[in-house]
Amino acid sequence: MYKFFFDLVFKRMDPEQAHYTAFRWIRLAARIPVLRTFIAAVLAPRHKELRTEALGLRMHGPFGLAAGFDKNAVAIDGMSMLGFDHIEIGTVTGEPQPGNPKKRLFRLVQDRALINRMGFNNEGSAAVAERLGARRAVFKTVVGVNIGKTKVVPEEEAAADYVKSTERLAAHADYLVVNVSSPNTPGLRNLQATESLRPLLTAVREAADRSVSGRRVPLLVKIAPDLADEDIDAVADLAVELGLDGIIATNTTIAREGLGLQSEPSLYGETGGLSGAPLKERSLEVLRRLYARVGDRITLVGVGGIENAEDAWQRILAGATLVQGYSAFIYEGPFWARAIHKGLAARLNTSPYATLAEAVGADARKPQ
Repeated sequence: MYKFFFDLVFKRMDPEQAHYTAFRWIRLAARIPVLRTFIAAVLAPRHKELRTEALGLRMHGPFGLAAGFDKNAVAIDGMSMLGFDHIEIGTVTGEPQPGNPKKRLFRLVQDRALINRMGFNNEGSAAVAERLGARRAVFKTVVGVNIGKTKVVPEEEAAADYVKSTERLAAHADYLVVNVSSPNTPGLRNLQATESLRPLLTAVREAADRSVSGRRVPLLVKIAPDLADEDIDAVADLAVELGLDGIIATNTTIAREGLGLQSEPSLYGETGGLSGAPLKERSLEVLRRLYARVGDRITLVGVGGIENAEDAWQRILAGATLVQGYSAFIYEGPFWARAIHKGLAARLNTSPYATLAEAVGADARKPQ
Protein backbone atom coordinates (compact mmCIF):
# COMPACT_ATOMS: atom_id res chain seq x y z
CA MET A 1 0.00 0.00 0.00
CA TYR A 2 2.79 2.41 0.86
CA LYS A 3 4.61 1.72 -2.40
CA PHE A 4 1.39 2.40 -4.31
CA PHE A 5 0.96 5.65 -2.34
CA PHE A 6 4.62 6.58 -2.93
CA ASP A 7 4.26 6.15 -6.69
CA LEU A 8 0.95 7.97 -6.76
CA VAL A 9 1.81 10.93 -4.51
CA PHE A 10 5.34 11.28 -3.15
CA LYS A 11 7.15 10.29 -6.33
CA ARG A 12 5.44 13.17 -8.14
CA MET A 13 6.43 15.73 -5.49
CA ASP A 14 9.71 17.53 -5.03
CA PRO A 15 11.70 15.26 -2.66
CA GLU A 16 12.25 17.95 -0.04
CA GLN A 17 8.60 19.00 -0.13
CA ALA A 18 7.54 15.37 0.18
CA HIS A 19 9.80 15.02 3.21
CA TYR A 20 8.22 17.98 4.97
CA THR A 21 4.70 16.80 4.08
CA ALA A 22 5.28 13.35 5.58
CA PHE A 23 7.04 14.96 8.52
CA ARG A 24 3.99 17.10 9.30
CA TRP A 25 1.71 14.05 9.21
CA ILE A 26 3.98 12.17 11.63
CA ARG A 27 4.11 15.12 14.03
CA LEU A 28 0.34 15.59 13.86
CA ALA A 29 -0.34 11.91 14.58
CA ALA A 30 2.00 12.01 17.57
CA ARG A 31 -0.01 14.87 19.10
CA ILE A 32 -3.24 12.85 19.24
CA PRO A 33 -3.06 10.49 22.23
CA VAL A 34 -5.42 7.78 20.99
CA LEU A 35 -3.91 7.77 17.50
CA ARG A 36 -0.28 7.69 18.64
CA THR A 37 -1.02 4.86 21.08
CA PHE A 38 -2.65 2.83 18.31
CA ILE A 39 0.16 3.52 15.81
CA ALA A 40 2.85 2.64 18.34
CA ALA A 41 1.07 -0.61 19.19
CA VAL A 42 1.04 -1.58 15.52
CA LEU A 43 4.40 -0.25 14.35
CA ALA A 44 6.54 -0.50 17.48
CA PRO A 45 5.93 -3.88 19.12
CA ARG A 46 8.81 -4.73 21.45
CA HIS A 47 10.91 -7.87 21.16
CA LYS A 48 12.47 -8.67 24.53
CA GLU A 49 15.34 -10.55 22.92
CA LEU A 50 16.43 -7.40 21.09
CA ARG A 51 16.90 -5.27 24.21
CA THR A 52 20.23 -3.51 23.88
CA GLU A 53 22.67 -1.83 26.22
CA ALA A 54 25.10 0.54 24.54
CA LEU A 55 26.94 3.70 25.57
CA GLY A 56 25.71 3.07 29.11
CA LEU A 57 22.12 3.39 27.85
CA ARG A 58 19.27 0.89 27.71
CA MET A 59 17.26 0.67 24.51
CA HIS A 60 14.33 -1.44 23.32
CA GLY A 61 16.47 -2.60 20.41
CA PRO A 62 19.52 -1.73 18.30
CA PHE A 63 17.81 0.09 15.40
CA GLY A 64 17.71 3.88 15.35
CA LEU A 65 16.96 6.78 13.06
CA ALA A 66 20.12 8.35 11.62
CA ALA A 67 20.79 12.08 11.79
CA GLY A 68 19.39 14.21 8.97
CA PHE A 69 15.71 13.34 9.17
CA ASP A 70 14.79 15.39 12.26
CA LYS A 71 17.25 18.25 12.11
CA ASN A 72 15.56 20.46 14.72
CA ALA A 73 14.25 17.94 17.28
CA VAL A 74 10.60 18.52 16.40
CA ALA A 75 9.42 14.92 15.90
CA ILE A 76 11.22 12.74 18.44
CA ASP A 77 8.02 11.19 19.79
CA GLY A 78 6.65 10.82 16.26
CA MET A 79 9.65 8.83 15.09
CA SER A 80 9.66 6.76 18.28
CA MET A 81 5.99 6.03 17.59
CA LEU A 82 7.10 4.49 14.27
CA GLY A 83 9.38 2.04 16.07
CA PHE A 84 12.89 3.52 16.10
CA ASP A 85 14.80 2.54 19.23
CA HIS A 86 16.84 5.72 19.33
CA ILE A 87 16.54 9.02 17.50
CA GLU A 88 19.60 11.01 16.43
CA ILE A 89 18.61 14.60 15.80
CA GLY A 90 20.58 17.14 13.77
CA THR A 91 22.97 17.92 12.37
CA VAL A 92 22.81 21.05 14.56
CA THR A 93 25.27 23.90 14.08
CA GLY A 94 26.40 26.64 16.44
CA GLU A 95 24.40 29.26 14.56
CA PRO A 96 21.17 28.93 12.53
CA GLN A 97 21.64 28.60 8.80
CA PRO A 98 19.37 28.04 5.78
CA GLY A 99 21.58 25.44 4.13
CA ASN A 100 22.44 25.32 0.47
CA PRO A 101 20.22 26.73 -2.31
CA LYS A 102 17.34 24.56 -3.49
CA LYS A 103 17.00 22.17 -5.31
CA ARG A 104 19.22 20.14 -2.99
CA LEU A 105 17.63 16.70 -2.49
CA PHE A 106 17.27 14.13 -5.25
CA ARG A 107 15.76 10.65 -5.42
CA LEU A 108 17.49 7.89 -7.36
CA VAL A 109 14.53 5.53 -7.30
CA GLN A 110 16.07 2.81 -9.47
CA ASP A 111 19.09 2.72 -7.17
CA ARG A 112 17.06 3.06 -3.96
CA ALA A 113 19.27 5.98 -3.08
CA LEU A 114 19.30 9.71 -2.40
CA ILE A 115 21.68 12.52 -3.26
CA ASN A 116 21.58 15.45 -0.88
CA ARG A 117 23.47 18.69 -0.56
CA MET A 118 21.27 20.14 2.16
CA GLY A 119 24.16 21.88 3.88
CA PHE A 120 23.15 21.51 7.54
CA ASN A 121 19.97 23.58 7.27
CA ASN A 122 18.81 23.96 10.89
CA GLU A 123 17.61 26.46 13.47
CA GLY A 124 20.90 26.55 15.38
CA SER A 125 22.01 25.12 18.71
CA ALA A 126 20.32 27.75 20.90
CA ALA A 127 16.85 27.12 19.43
CA VAL A 128 17.25 23.35 19.44
CA ALA A 129 18.51 23.38 23.04
CA GLU A 130 15.49 25.41 24.10
CA ARG A 131 13.15 22.97 22.38
CA LEU A 132 14.81 19.94 23.95
CA GLY A 133 14.77 21.60 27.37
CA ALA A 134 11.03 22.23 27.12
CA ARG A 135 10.21 18.77 25.76
CA ARG A 136 7.93 16.49 27.73
CA ALA A 137 8.55 13.02 26.39
CA VAL A 138 5.59 10.83 25.51
CA PHE A 139 7.74 7.79 24.67
CA LYS A 140 10.90 6.81 26.50
CA THR A 141 13.43 7.13 23.72
CA VAL A 142 17.19 7.56 23.63
CA VAL A 143 17.99 10.88 21.94
CA GLY A 144 21.36 11.50 20.34
CA VAL A 145 22.43 14.99 19.28
CA ASN A 146 24.60 15.32 16.18
CA ILE A 147 26.58 18.57 15.93
CA GLY A 148 28.47 20.11 13.01
CA LYS A 149 30.31 23.25 11.94
CA THR A 150 28.49 26.44 10.98
CA LYS A 151 29.30 27.07 7.31
CA VAL A 152 30.56 30.67 7.74
CA VAL A 153 32.91 29.74 10.59
CA PRO A 154 36.52 29.44 9.35
CA GLU A 155 38.11 26.02 9.66
CA GLU A 156 40.63 27.30 12.23
CA GLU A 157 37.72 28.39 14.48
CA ALA A 158 35.77 25.15 14.13
CA ALA A 159 36.56 23.88 17.61
CA ALA A 160 35.03 26.97 19.24
CA ASP A 161 31.89 26.52 17.14
CA TYR A 162 31.52 22.88 18.19
CA VAL A 163 32.15 23.85 21.82
CA LYS A 164 29.36 26.43 21.62
CA SER A 165 26.90 23.77 20.47
CA THR A 166 28.17 21.33 23.07
CA GLU A 167 27.70 23.79 25.91
CA ARG A 168 24.11 24.38 24.83
CA LEU A 169 23.09 20.84 23.91
CA ALA A 170 25.06 18.33 25.98
CA ALA A 171 22.71 18.51 28.95
CA HIS A 172 19.81 17.49 26.71
CA ALA A 173 21.62 14.66 24.91
CA ASP A 174 21.69 10.99 25.86
CA TYR A 175 24.76 10.89 23.61
CA LEU A 176 26.61 13.45 21.51
CA VAL A 177 28.02 13.01 17.99
CA VAL A 178 30.73 15.13 16.38
CA ASN A 179 30.00 15.19 12.65
CA VAL A 180 33.13 15.91 10.63
CA SER A 181 32.13 13.88 7.59
CA SER A 182 29.36 15.61 5.64
CA PRO A 183 30.52 16.51 2.11
CA ASN A 184 28.18 19.51 1.95
CA THR A 185 30.01 21.99 4.21
CA PRO A 186 33.25 23.26 2.63
CA GLY A 187 36.32 22.15 4.56
CA LEU A 188 34.41 20.01 7.05
CA ARG A 189 35.97 16.71 6.02
CA ASN A 190 39.43 18.19 6.55
CA LEU A 191 38.65 17.97 10.26
CA GLN A 192 38.85 14.15 10.03
CA ALA A 193 42.64 14.42 9.82
CA THR A 194 43.94 13.36 13.23
CA GLU A 195 45.97 16.55 13.72
CA SER A 196 42.71 18.51 13.48
CA LEU A 197 40.43 15.93 15.02
CA ARG A 198 42.43 15.45 18.22
CA PRO A 199 42.07 19.03 19.55
CA LEU A 200 38.46 19.21 18.34
CA LEU A 201 37.35 16.07 20.16
CA THR A 202 39.33 17.03 23.24
CA ALA A 203 37.65 20.45 23.34
CA VAL A 204 34.17 18.94 22.90
CA ARG A 205 34.80 16.33 25.61
CA GLU A 206 35.94 19.01 28.06
CA ALA A 207 32.97 21.24 27.21
CA ALA A 208 30.50 18.39 27.71
CA ASP A 209 32.03 17.56 31.09
CA ARG A 210 31.84 21.21 32.16
CA SER A 211 28.25 21.57 31.01
CA VAL A 212 26.75 18.46 32.56
CA SER A 213 27.05 17.46 36.18
CA GLY A 214 26.10 14.09 37.61
CA ARG A 215 26.64 12.05 34.46
CA ARG A 216 29.10 11.59 31.62
CA VAL A 217 27.58 12.24 28.20
CA PRO A 218 28.83 9.59 25.74
CA LEU A 219 30.77 11.12 22.84
CA LEU A 220 31.02 9.64 19.34
CA VAL A 221 32.50 10.76 16.04
CA LYS A 222 30.90 10.15 12.63
CA ILE A 223 33.26 9.42 9.75
CA ALA A 224 33.02 9.34 5.97
CA PRO A 225 33.15 6.19 3.84
CA ASP A 226 35.59 7.93 1.52
CA LEU A 227 38.50 7.88 3.99
CA ALA A 228 41.52 5.86 2.93
CA ASP A 229 42.05 2.69 4.96
CA GLU A 230 45.07 4.11 6.77
CA ASP A 231 43.03 7.15 7.78
CA ILE A 232 40.27 4.91 9.13
CA ASP A 233 42.89 3.16 11.24
CA ALA A 234 44.22 6.51 12.45
CA VAL A 235 40.76 7.69 13.54
CA ALA A 236 40.14 4.36 15.27
CA ASP A 237 43.41 4.62 17.17
CA LEU A 238 42.67 8.22 18.14
CA ALA A 239 39.21 7.31 19.39
CA VAL A 240 40.68 4.65 21.67
CA GLU A 241 43.46 6.96 22.84
CA LEU A 242 41.05 9.77 23.75
CA GLY A 243 38.59 7.43 25.45
CA LEU A 244 35.85 8.16 22.94
CA ASP A 245 32.67 6.18 23.46
CA GLY A 246 31.99 5.30 19.86
CA ILE A 247 32.37 5.74 16.10
CA ILE A 248 29.51 5.99 13.62
CA ALA A 249 30.34 4.41 10.26
CA THR A 250 29.46 5.93 7.89
CA ASN A 251 28.16 9.21 6.53
CA THR A 252 27.23 9.74 2.87
CA THR A 253 29.74 9.30 0.04
CA ILE A 254 30.89 11.55 -2.78
CA ALA A 255 31.67 8.45 -4.88
CA ARG A 256 29.25 7.37 -7.60
CA GLU A 257 30.46 3.84 -8.30
CA GLY A 258 27.79 1.21 -8.81
CA LEU A 259 24.99 3.58 -9.73
CA GLY A 260 22.65 2.79 -12.60
CA LEU A 261 21.43 6.26 -13.45
CA GLN A 262 20.15 5.43 -16.92
CA SER A 263 16.56 6.10 -15.89
CA GLU A 264 17.47 9.42 -14.25
CA PRO A 265 20.04 11.02 -16.56
CA SER A 266 19.30 14.51 -15.27
CA LEU A 267 20.94 13.50 -11.99
CA TYR A 268 24.30 12.63 -13.53
CA GLY A 269 25.89 15.95 -12.62
CA GLU A 270 24.27 16.52 -9.23
CA THR A 271 26.79 17.04 -6.43
CA GLY A 272 26.28 16.10 -2.81
CA GLY A 273 26.36 13.07 -0.57
CA LEU A 274 25.02 9.78 -1.87
CA SER A 275 23.12 7.59 0.60
CA GLY A 276 21.10 4.42 0.35
CA ALA A 277 21.72 1.02 -1.19
CA PRO A 278 24.87 1.92 -3.24
CA LEU A 279 26.65 2.78 0.03
CA LYS A 280 26.04 -0.65 1.55
CA GLU A 281 29.22 -2.44 0.55
CA ARG A 282 31.68 0.32 1.46
CA SER A 283 29.97 1.12 4.75
CA LEU A 284 30.14 -2.52 5.78
CA GLU A 285 33.79 -2.66 4.74
CA VAL A 286 34.64 0.37 6.90
CA LEU A 287 32.77 -1.13 9.85
CA ARG A 288 34.69 -4.40 9.58
CA ARG A 289 37.99 -2.54 9.47
CA LEU A 290 37.07 -0.48 12.52
CA TYR A 291 36.06 -3.55 14.51
CA ALA A 292 39.29 -5.31 13.60
CA ARG A 293 41.12 -2.26 14.97
CA VAL A 294 39.15 -1.45 18.13
CA GLY A 295 37.29 -4.66 18.98
CA ASP A 296 34.99 -4.23 21.96
CA ARG A 297 36.84 -1.25 23.42
CA ILE A 298 34.38 1.28 21.99
CA THR A 299 30.87 1.11 20.57
CA LEU A 300 30.46 0.99 16.81
CA VAL A 301 27.31 2.18 15.06
CA GLY A 302 26.66 0.85 11.57
CA VAL A 303 24.80 3.07 9.12
CA GLY A 304 24.74 3.42 5.35
CA GLY A 305 22.75 1.31 2.90
CA ILE A 306 20.73 -0.60 5.51
CA GLU A 307 17.48 -1.59 3.82
CA ASN A 308 16.24 -4.67 5.64
CA ALA A 309 16.79 -6.99 8.60
CA GLU A 310 19.49 -8.96 6.81
CA ASP A 311 21.51 -5.78 6.26
CA ALA A 312 21.15 -4.86 9.93
CA TRP A 313 22.09 -8.39 11.02
CA GLN A 314 25.22 -8.30 8.85
CA ARG A 315 26.29 -5.02 10.52
CA ILE A 316 25.83 -6.58 13.95
CA LEU A 317 27.88 -9.63 13.00
CA ALA A 318 30.53 -7.27 11.61
CA GLY A 319 30.86 -5.42 14.92
CA ALA A 320 28.05 -2.88 15.24
CA THR A 321 26.25 -2.75 18.58
CA LEU A 322 23.79 -0.24 17.14
CA VAL A 323 22.53 0.23 13.59
CA GLN A 324 20.81 3.21 12.00
CA GLY A 325 18.92 4.00 8.83
CA TYR A 326 17.31 6.87 6.97
CA SER A 327 17.24 6.63 3.17
CA ALA A 328 15.39 3.31 2.98
CA PHE A 329 12.65 4.78 5.18
CA ILE A 330 11.72 6.98 2.21
CA TYR A 331 11.17 3.92 0.01
CA GLU A 332 9.87 1.42 2.58
CA GLY A 333 7.49 3.61 4.57
CA PRO A 334 6.12 3.46 8.11
CA PHE A 335 6.31 -0.34 8.56
CA TRP A 336 10.07 -0.33 7.95
CA ALA A 337 11.29 -0.36 11.56
CA ARG A 338 8.71 -3.01 12.48
CA ALA A 339 9.95 -5.27 9.66
CA ILE A 340 13.57 -4.85 10.69
CA HIS A 341 12.82 -5.68 14.32
CA LYS A 342 10.81 -8.74 13.36
CA GLY A 343 13.54 -9.94 11.01
CA LEU A 344 16.31 -9.35 13.55
CA ALA A 345 14.42 -11.27 16.22
CA ALA A 346 13.92 -14.19 13.82
CA ARG A 347 17.60 -14.25 12.88
CA LEU A 348 18.73 -14.11 16.50
CA ASN A 349 16.35 -16.89 17.51
CA THR A 350 17.70 -19.22 14.80
CA SER A 351 21.35 -18.26 15.39
CA PRO A 352 23.85 -19.89 17.77
CA TYR A 353 23.87 -16.72 19.91
CA ALA A 354 21.87 -16.46 23.12
CA THR A 355 21.75 -12.66 23.04
CA LEU A 356 22.21 -9.88 20.54
CA ALA A 357 25.34 -8.79 22.41
CA GLU A 358 26.91 -12.20 21.72
CA ALA A 359 26.34 -11.70 17.99
CA VAL A 360 28.19 -8.37 17.87
CA GLY A 361 31.45 -8.94 15.97
CA ALA A 362 30.87 -12.67 15.62
CA ASP A 363 32.14 -12.72 12.03
CA ALA A 364 35.52 -11.42 13.19
CA ARG A 365 35.83 -14.28 15.69
CA LYS A 366 35.22 -17.04 13.15
CA PRO A 367 38.24 -19.13 12.16
CA GLN A 368 39.66 -17.90 8.89
